Amino acid sequence: MIKRLTFFKIAILTCFACSTINSVKGQPFDKEPAWVKKTGARKFPSSKTTFSVNKYGAKGDGQTLNTIAIQSAIDACAAAGGGVVVFTPGSYVTGSLFVKSNVQLQIDKGVEILGSQNFADYPEIDTRIAGIEMKWPAALINVIGQNKAAITGAGTINARGKFCWDKYWTMRKEYEAKGLRWIVDYDAKRVRTILVQNSTDVSLVGVTVKNAGFWTVQLLYSSYITVNGIVVRNNEDGKGPSTDGVDVDSSTWVLIEKCDIDCNDDDFCLKAGRDYDGLRVNKPTEFVVIRKCIARKGGGLLTLGSETSGGIRHVWATDLIGKGTGNGLHIKSATTRGGTIEDIHFRNIQMDSVGTAFQFTMNWNPAYSYSTLPAGYNYDSLPQHWKVMLTKVEPVEKGIPHFKQVYVSDIKAVGVKKVVNAAGLKESLLEDFHYNNVQVQGNSAGTVSYATGWVFNNVSFSGADGAALQVSNSQNMKSL
Repeated sequence: MIKRLTFFKIAILTCFACSTINSVKGQPFDKEPAWVKKTGARKFPSSKTTFSVNKYGAKGDGQTLNTIAIQSAIDACAAAGGGVVVFTPGSYVTGSLFVKSNVQLQIDKGVEILGSQNFADYPEIDTRIAGIEMKWPAALINVIGQNKAAITGAGTINARGKFCWDKYWTMRKEYEAKGLRWIVDYDAKRVRTILVQNSTDVSLVGVTVKNAGFWTVQLLYSSYITVNGIVVRNNEDGKGPSTDGVDVDSSTWVLIEKCDIDCNDDDFCLKAGRDYDGLRVNKPTEFVVIRKCIARKGGGLLTLGSETSGGIRHVWATDLIGKGTGNGLHIKSATTRGGTIEDIHFRNIQMDSVGTAFQFTMNWNPAYSYSTLPAGYNYDSLPQHWKVMLTKVEPVEKGIPHFKQVYVSDIKAVGVKKVVNAAGLKESLLEDFHYNNVQVQGNSAGTVSYATGWVFNNVSFSGADGAALQVSNSQNMKSL
């Protein structure tokens, strides 16, 4: 029977205890799984032959459009069997570049890549964006359909994305007035900064990326990818919308480490497709390690979703710091997404001044998540991606997401607004969440609803308002 639970409260602490819980395949939930060591790029471009973009006509004067010259150097490097593409110090304006197999694009200190502010310099390609496959501008730097490639160096990639932000805000105002909030993000077609798509053994190392027009780094349909030591600074020219830090999108065997993210949406985000189209593609994100990273401003230190259709599983997130993010650990979906989130490990994490430490919802942002065509539109004349977004998930049960086997251990957080905001569904309870050695101080302890099998061991949720954690419509919640 589902019942309301009232927890014993001492002063402003709500305390819980439980016995040791085992993870999947019998492993203790605090023990590193064997698969962790298999993540990341297995190969790196081996040739050290250099190809200077300047010898192909590139000019680092901050004004000349160098797309053709830089791409010529990349193509020559690939044709020769691989090597390192280099720049003399300077600022290089360019549109979309396409890195190829066996090529290392080396952006050294003193080199700045400046994104063109002309949409015409970013040709449309077949890709997936925000969970659906469609035509979309290529990113500033792309690795598409390649094997063994790298983007490295201590230099800077400045996407100069304000031209995308301005376009979006103008369109959003117009679309919202027409009841079209759900489609404006897709029609705006903003430019990503780095895209790795349908590729294997790719390394992104050391570069600083600024002012993304849209998502900063997207890893799509790819495997064995390393993102090491990149710095993201998306707040220099204003607060651009949807400037995620690193998005892992239906990709596997990914290692992200030693990164420093300051953006205006999710800092680190795992995705796996949206609604009808995501369920059709049905590619999971799995075997992902995120470690020794810091998230500053942004929507969430680590977010799973809301694009969950293909499933997200086997995630090991450890040794992370969140400072001032909107949420700490965030799992989100919607009732048309479907997919299962499972075997997720959050461990050894410190948070300071985040909005909500633990945010779990299956009905996220309804104005964005659910597509309804207003009266007065002719369906037959709609763009194809509108039709995809409007395709209903049937049966409706297929759209219900599931969250289970989430392991949270060794967490300390202070200055949060709310400790927990967790809401499952009557049709899909938040299942088997295990908290071990977690201390969080906030304005309020928060709420849990529609949950089952939650276990707490050495946990304190401290709310300054003095109220205990409120748990409703839940069962098998263990506090010993």
